[in-house]
Amino acid sequence: MDRRAAAFARLFEAVHEGVYIGTLGPETTSTIAANPHLKLIFGYASEAAEVDVRPFDREHFVDPQARVAFLERLAADGSVRDYLLRLRRADTSAVWVEVTARADAPEDAGGIRMEALVRDVSERKKLDDETRDIYHQLLQAEKMAALGQTISGVAHELNNPLATILTWSERLSQRGHLDDAMRRGLDTILSESERAARIVRNLLTFARKRQTTRAMVDVNQVVRETLALRAYEQRVSNIAVIDALAAGLPQVFADGHQIQQVLLNLIINGEQAMLQANGRGVMVLRTWHDPDQETVILEINDDGPGIPDDVQPKIFDPFFTTKEVGKGTGLGLTVAYAIVHEHGGRIRLESHPNAGASFYVELPVTGVKLPPAPVTRGRLHLPEAPLRDASILIVEDETALAIAVMDMLRDSGFIVDHAADGEEALLKVKQTAFDLVICDLKMPRMDGKAFYRTLSAAAPNLARHVIFVTGDVAGTDAEKFLEESGCRWLAKPFRLGDLLRAVREGLT
Repeated sequence: MDRRAAAFARLFEAVHEGVYIGTLGPETTSTIAANPHLKLIFGYASEAAEVDVRPFDREHFVDPQARVAFLERLAADGSVRDYLLRLRRADTSAVWVEVTARADAPEDAGGIRMEALVRDVSERKKLDDETRDIYHQLLQAEKMAALGQTISGVAHELNNPLATILTWSERLSQRGHLDDAMRRGLDTILSESERAARIVRNLLTFARKRQTTRAMVDVNQVVRETLALRAYEQRVSNIAVIDALAAGLPQVFADGHQIQQVLLNLIINGEQAMLQANGRGVMVLRTWHDPDQETVILEINDDGPGIPDDVQPKIFDPFFTTKEVGKGTGLGLTVAYAIVHEHGGRIRLESHPNAGASFYVELPVTGVKLPPAPVTRGRLHLPEAPLRDASILIVEDETALAIAVMDMLRDSGFIVDHAADGEEALLKVKQTAFDLVICDLKMPRMDGKAFYRTLSAAAPNLARHVIFVTGDVAGTDAEKFLEESGCRWLAKPFRLGDLLRAVREGLT
């Protein structure tokens, strides 16, 4: 019997599992035995007395309610298997453990007698969390890719009527003898049409990769400039801002305007959350460099009510919003996600109820050679005098838009004809000598790309005087085609002045 006891004692000392025997009371514990590996898991000195090793005391639980649930489970079932707990080590750092135990009530009913094996699973939990993060990122990316296909088509359909409304309202507003009520109405139509156009552009921002102008950017400078934009609103709204921007931060290769858009969305969301909950608040912005990951990290923290756990998985979804009807489109965080993702970075949230929310934007540091700046088309400074009597062919399947553009060009002194698609346009080109072609990219039968390739072979001189208009400038194929063709282009909806400038440039 002594030999058996000695063998168990050696096993107790040598096993690479934490072994704990003791009594768990409502607040504290009474330890009977704790082996060396248990001391190692919880950061106790090897020479520490076993009675002083009490990892299951109330103050060692990161969440005190988790202790209550753990004791209830032991009392109800008499045992647990691989029960996951987050506890504090002797130095107060957190550790994830799995507990397999049996329990019974002692005779004095002073708590629960427990015999347990404890395993440190912190590394496994970290890997599980990272795997889940990657899965959610892939799921979000898939969702965005699928949605992008739909939205590019929707944008095209929306931009055509928007272009028509803008064109007609702008033409009508330029006429004389309008009374005040009529002018106010036209101004409202113009401003609301442009508002709708901005929403479409926001949709395209996250739906497809957009042509951007990137350079080496000082993130701290972007933060300061963005805070300057919000300084007045924050001051009158009792929002205090604390910036803790790291010195010597490396620059990132990014589009500064887009990063500012991300930052504005996050700041304004935080302001609104704090004001709605408390009528005031404190916002903290921090930056630092992570040399291991080679990233610059920007944190935006607010002391608002936080974001509920059930809402957090949805916050980057398009059109999801917790704001009142009319207070938000549900696109702000989606656009922010798309911009950061397009920059090769990540955006994540940490939030607890009544403890505020922290958004972390991680941007990669890169030293690659800067690519050539994108060519901006249709925006050059040109002589304002119209080249009257020039002959222009409008190739556009949207009849209402085509009529509006034709009337505008005729008012400016041009001779204008119309074709509903690429095939009809080629027939007209054979019959009439045109000086310029304004062509939509997406059309039935023969689209703009096929028309241009055929025109280049049949009339190469005219092919050098083609202006494309498109309601889907963000499409990868469209961008590649426009870059290869070298043609000027305008994004729908456009203003009349933009079109006239492009026409004058195309005729020179």
